[in-house]
Amino acid sequence: MEARDPELEKELDATLHARRELGEEYDSALVESFLEKVEQRLDGTVDRRVRRQLAEQQMVVARGTRPPQQPADPNFGERFGFGIISMILAIPLSAIGVVNADLPGLIVAWGGIVGVNAVHAAKGWPWLRHKTPEKTSDWEG
Repeated sequence: MEARDPELEKELDATLHARRELGEEYDSALVESFLEKVEQRLDGTVDRRVRRQLAEQQMVVARGTRPPQQPADPNFGERFGFGIISMILAIPLSAIGVVNADLPGLIVAWGGIVGVNAVHAAKGWPWLRHKTPEKTSDWEG
């Protein structure tokens, strides 16, 4: 998916136009419909990339030239995907926040986005990982 997807831009314009015509009572249905389309586009893009990467790895292994490389950071894809999805979802959330509460609504929406991303990013910090206590004897549960 490109940085600016013309199809999604058209869908967003159509959704915003429909919102102006239908009114606020259809906001949730319009947002859900738009997010489904975004999710379908993301799923298609991720599927294509995964298939391409698997094909490349199979070609390398079949040639026997070198073993497939492991990514330097095994969680990079998860973190990158989470960031991309949160940025895509920020568009309708920002619009809803501005429409309903002007600048305070926008600030609350972005505060939530930043908070969710901060918690997700902090999940990988070693000093925040939950440690399970070691058993000292077989008698403990």
